[in-house]
Amino acid sequence: MRFGLNLLLWCDTLEDSILPVLEDIKKIGYDAVEIPIFEYDVQKYALWGKRLDDIGLARTGVTIRLPGDNPIGLDAAERCKGVDGNKAALDCAAAAGCEVLAGPYHSALGYFTGAGPTADEWWWGVESMRQVAEHAEKVNVTLGLEYLNRFECYLLNTAADGVRFCHDVGHPRCKMMYDTFHSHIEEKNTPAAIRALKGCLSHVHISENDRSTPGTGNIRWAENFDTLHEIGYNNLMVIEAFGLALDKIAAATKIWRRMYESERQLASDGLKFMKQEVAKRWK
Repeated sequence: MRFGLNLLLWCDTLEDSILPVLEDIKKIGYDAVEIPIFEYDVQKYALWGKRLDDIGLARTGVTIRLPGDNPIGLDAAERCKGVDGNKAALDCAAAAGCEVLAGPYHSALGYFTGAGPTADEWWWGVESMRQVAEHAEKVNVTLGLEYLNRFECYLLNTAADGVRFCHDVGHPRCKMMYDTFHSHIEEKNTPAAIRALKGCLSHVHISENDRSTPGTGNIRWAENFDTLHEIGYNNLMVIEAFGLALDKIAAATKIWRRMYESERQLASDGLKFMKQEVAKRWK
């Protein structure tokens, strides 16, 4: 097992000021970081890939779609913008050396119609994502589509939704990720949700119910780790916790108060927690 940390704990844009943090993340003992990809400058991400190589951190990327470039939008031009945005994010992810592009980029974050997805929206999403998956194959990055709780999106809210979506897309690069935070809200049966993802799971987020330090809240951690071990997951586990200065996703994260003593405390304690839980199960 490898362990990573999402940089959204500190920033939503990569700047030189994050370099000392990256070096400290490596010192704490992490294997990887998850980098925000909310701007599409391939040369910039190639530079950051070299910097992370020098530090010794592997990486995944995370991106989103918003109203205006919604892959399931009513307007065909908007859907095309969504596909183009996802392809651009994949280009940046590839340039940075990311293994997986994670996130809820299947539909617009924080946008609602007042109802669940229509048949048209579902198939627009499938058709859009098939184009994205074909591009992912070209750039050698695997998709890690994230299902979210009902307060953040309405297309994919459960593992079952995600499995059906990947099946309909029908491309080997189109896979799902699993996030303990969203599962805690939406799933009636945590083990059943994780078992449903067997065969299409590319990535895991370890996130507490209040987005604070993993292991300090109400997530059913034993069920999560037991079942991830049961299905044979043995890749990256990435802590996702959010800081206060995330302008690009603040409307969705709803973070306005500090949920931890310090970012370093969360990083250090969170890594210890993950390693302890993995050591109990993975030999």
